[in-house]
Amino acid sequence: MHYFYWITGTILALAWFSRIVDAAIGMPSVADISMPDWDLNPVSASGNPQVSIIVPARNEEADIEQTLTRLLELDYDNYEVIAVDDRSIDKTGEIMDEFEKSRLSQVQQATKRPSLKIIHHRELPSGWLGKTHAMWTAANEAAGEWLLFTDADVLFKRDSVRRALAYAEASKVDHLVLFPQMIMKTPGECMMIAFFQTMFVFGHRPWKVADPKSRDHMGVGAFNLIRRSVYEAVGTYAALRMEVLDDMKLGKLVKNAGFVQRNVFGADLISIRWALGAIGVVNNLTKNFFAVLSFQWWRTLISAFGLAFLNLLPFLGIWLAHGWARLPYAIALASMFSIYVGMSWHSKVPAYYFVLHPVGTSLFVYTLLRSMFHTLLNDGIEWRGTRYALEELKRGMV
Repeated sequence: MHYFYWITGTILALAWFSRIVDAAIGMPSVADISMPDWDLNPVSASGNPQVSIIVPARNEEADIEQTLTRLLELDYDNYEVIAVDDRSIDKTGEIMDEFEKSRLSQVQQATKRPSLKIIHHRELPSGWLGKTHAMWTAANEAAGEWLLFTDADVLFKRDSVRRALAYAEASKVDHLVLFPQMIMKTPGECMMIAFFQTMFVFGHRPWKVADPKSRDHMGVGAFNLIRRSVYEAVGTYAALRMEVLDDMKLGKLVKNAGFVQRNVFGADLISIRWALGAIGVVNNLTKNFFAVLSFQWWRTLISAFGLAFLNLLPFLGIWLAHGWARLPYAIALASMFSIYVGMSWHSKVPAYYFVLHPVGTSLFVYTLLRSMFHTLLNDGIEWRGTRYALEELKRGMV
């Protein structure tokens, strides 16, 4: 048993310590465009580039007016907003139409802001997810040199798009991801999002996205900014028509095609409340966790075991091991805590949420298994009131 503790602890210590060293070296290379250095106007060979901001919305009556209001108040002077009502069964479409009639003319007259175009979808063609179809349709209507895909519940600050474009043009970027600030109002949200961000750093290595030799890629639904020419070169959203993880897979297409990809921090340039409470996070992830594992049950079971091993055993081992055998577990825990400290510099999750890491681990393992069982039992997923068959989802994966 003594050797078991040493072997297990050494594996955990190496896994966590190697990642914290990698992050410590790599994370400083990820730019923060909220800094004064990026309070600039974008400059390209064609002048001030036009950007088309695309907002798909289904049953977003609580947020859509505020989102559109903020988008029309951006301090950039060459953009359009295209919002798509994707078969909403609440008042989303009505609110969008009323906003266009009663607010847009006033905003344009006062500030000379660009146009807002509203598209209504009444039916969903076969072979498409609602969201990907909405974004594909809007992109076809867009006039911009840049396309910005976002979500209907994202809050933009006035200078967010201008700063992002300034960085993208100056750095010769083809696809730019801006990490949103998470709005968290309950301890459960803080705990779950802290765990999610820890695993995100551990598994996705944001600092490696800029390395053309690595396979690391990135995409975030809140802010995917892409050159139109690159969007068309990778096959448009038609290539992602049945992808549940469309935001990440757009990044994968861009990276695999050899284009330049970057992700950046931005403090509260954009912000979003991802879920209401810990159970809200569980419900949100139930839809797409199985898709992350390519809808393969054996990979899901291995991943659930791996999550538990990696995240729970350091806490157990520090108590169960004896003498010097506790050392590697202490190293693993110290490395894990260091990630929490680093995250606290870029988010509003205090580092002391580290003590709830085992609880977050347990809920995430539960969510992963729940996602698998729900998808297999229902032979598909239900997403915002529309059911998609499992076999069709598998065929549509990138």
